[in-house]
Amino acid sequence: MQFGVFTVGDVTVDPTNGRLPSERERIKAMVAIALKAEEVGLDVFATGEHHNPPFVPSSPTTMLGYLAARTERLLLSTSTTLITTNDPVKIAEDYAMLQHLADGRVDLMLGRGNTGPVYPWFGQDIRNGIPLAIENYDLLHRLWREDVVDWKGRFRSPLQSFTATPRPLDGVPPFVWHGSIRSPEIAEQAAYYGDGFFANHIFWPKEHTQRMIGLYRQRFEHYGHGSADQAIVGLGGQVFMRKNSQDAVREFRPYFDNAPVYGHGPSLEEFTRETPLTVGSPQQVIDRTLGFREYVGDYQRQLFLMDHAGLPLKTVLEQLDLLGEEVVPVLRKEFDSLRPVHVPEAPTHASLLAAAGGAKDNTVHAVDDVTGKAPEAAR
Repeated sequence: MQFGVFTVGDVTVDPTNGRLPSERERIKAMVAIALKAEEVGLDVFATGEHHNPPFVPSSPTTMLGYLAARTERLLLSTSTTLITTNDPVKIAEDYAMLQHLADGRVDLMLGRGNTGPVYPWFGQDIRNGIPLAIENYDLLHRLWREDVVDWKGRFRSPLQSFTATPRPLDGVPPFVWHGSIRSPEIAEQAAYYGDGFFANHIFWPKEHTQRMIGLYRQRFEHYGHGSADQAIVGLGGQVFMRKNSQDAVREFRPYFDNAPVYGHGPSLEEFTRETPLTVGSPQQVIDRTLGFREYVGDYQRQLFLMDHAGLPLKTVLEQLDLLGEEVVPVLRKEFDSLRPVHVPEAPTHASLLAAAGGAKDNTVHAVDDVTGKAPEAAR
């Protein structure tokens, strides 16, 4: 099972001292968090994609490319790549390039985002969110698997005899997770392709997450990719820890109360009771996280949100120490002991390559501009 952290990259005032970090500070903090994640033995670092204040991660591949050069083992991912407002051709080429630079330590999570104004900024309409996600991914999926693509759709200009470059590393595309908070259509899409489904698992009660993942598993089996319990599932999560649970609650409360998303709403106690947010001791985080398996089944990836709501970098790094030293080793051992043999582990480039029968020659030879065929075939 893979464990890691994800960031949304918000630039938020620290409510305890009124200090607002600069964009540069926040970006550098995200880098420090990723490096710390590798240091403490986590498997994954994932960054969001946003194009509006108060968020800074507008260019995930730039950050992940930099991290690829600074890390050796960490799997680099996204906690949202906007499949609706990005051109699928650019996604195909950017992430294939990143895949080569990172020696395969790359996957990505596709999502629609949660900020309505972004759509018109990129020439789209939020009312087409689901159709955009479906059409754009159909094209992206083909661009990574077909050397020459002819394509026509509703939302972008047609492609004729188009080859995305570079080709995926070893002929194996990056693994794709389809991320969603509330949309059953995205669970259906993930199941159709046999891709992973990532449930955000932060703001909603467990019954909602259970229904979404249950639908994905059922449809995964329907499409012939394996049994329902072999579907590839990821969960988000949100924790704040101190050795003493009372200290954790006291320290985190002002950040919770003023958080941009859920602040000034339900109390911390109500929110931790009704959602998977866990604020307490490392043992409480272990017990709560192990309980996720009871309603979603065996799953492959667990990512935690830890650097939001104005928490200072020093505090986040302390949280990562606790996570890496006291929580993840126990979770890893317990989840691995409970997982049946037939349930797969999280996909990696190495496992996907082995399943594909080894590396392929992904050299694309020149084609005739008119026929779209190799020169010798056009004669």
